Amino acid sequence: MRLLAISGSLRRGSYNAALLDAAAAECPAAGEFVVWRGLADIPAYDEDIDTMPPPLPVAALRAEIDRADAVLIATPEYNASVPGALKNALDWASRPYVTNVLRNKRVAVIGASTGLFGALAAQAELRKVLKVIGATVLEGALPVPVAHTAFSADGRLREPELALALRRTVHELLEQTVERAA
Repeated sequence: MRLLAISGSLRRGSYNAALLDAAAAECPAAGEFVVWRGLADIPAYDEDIDTMPPPLPVAALRAEIDRADAVLIATPEYNASVPGALKNALDWASRPYVTNVLRNKRVAVIGASTGLFGALAAQAELRKVLKVIGATVLEGALPVPVAHTAFSADGRLREPELALALRRTVHELLEQTVERAA
């Protein structure tokens, strides 16, 4: 089982990248947890350059999503919504619409922010966008508030309830993906 992880943050030391690292520790040994790190390389969506072949960073993104059995996205929240770079990458991944690489792909959304709501608004917006694209999106949210204090020195979530919720999210995503394939 190949799980592709995408952080919606471009920042070095991102709390959402840390959240994906914590999620990787929850992935069963039989699973392959792959973090895609090409978000900053994706050009702004422009139909004039959405050609065959597409720009190389776009082709790489589409190939990674296509190879994945499921996708886990960790998003920060900017102005109560999804970061522009992440939305842009999803716009590229959603083309061509009818046969896009996210269509019917299992996706879970999680998020961390330094605020009190743990990127809840961004997670809701992201689930909406993914559903429109045609992905099969897990409904639950995993907000990690006050993210600057949420992680221990070894990269784990400090709060046992959050760590358990992260484990459940990863396992539910993988279980539903296996069930769908059967």
